[in-house]
Amino acid sequence: MSDKITVEALDIETLDVDGAIREAEAAIDGDTRADLFRKAAIGGGAMIGGGVLLSGFPALSEAAKPSRRQDRMILNYAYLLELLEAAFYKEALAKGALTGEVLATTKIVSAHENTHVKTLKTLLGKDARRIPKFDFKNTTSDQGIFLDTAVALEDTGVKAYAGQGTRILQRSLVKTALSILTVEARHAAQFRQLNGQNFAPAAFDNARPMKAILRTVGKTGFIKS
Repeated sequence: MSDKITVEALDIETLDVDGAIREAEAAIDGDTRADLFRKAAIGGGAMIGGGVLLSGFPALSEAAKPSRRQDRMILNYAYLLELLEAAFYKEALAKGALTGEVLATTKIVSAHENTHVKTLKTLLGKDARRIPKFDFKNTTSDQGIFLDTAVALEDTGVKAYAGQGTRILQRSLVKTALSILTVEARHAAQFRQLNGQNFAPAAFDNARPMKAILRTVGKTGFIKS
């Protein structure tokens, strides 16, 4: 990058320029409690593929009609992925193996992911899933391995958000999800360039369903419980 990278102190007010996030929060707060996730269902569940919770999510069909209950499930799904990314970048920065433009980029991306976590947690309120433990193995102590992993995580995040966009009922939540999706795509492109890869390998991205994403992430073993 030609310009010096600085990390902004981001908060919900900074991100929520048009009030979409606060509008979404109000919509969720007005939801019927019977339609919301039960904390036990989100926080507990069977472990598969190295640690990802699949059965912790309600058994809703990918083709199910959009509903507020489904919106809450999608938010918790996004929250899990954002927690994963935020923890990954935090650990990588703490390890001290990153240098130069990779370090500068990671500081910015880490700040973004922390803001995404804060935003989704605010929207979910007391229904937010519990925060799991993570084990990133050797992926944060070597810059080359870190870049490979960052590309994979960001590409997965883009496909995950794209896969849920048409399943969200509330317009304010669609706006919030899309605002995160575009930033995740920028992260992916930047890490791809830093890793010597094509920043945009295709004219279209393939959206992935929730179960496929969770299985893919589960195979990494990054999420332990």
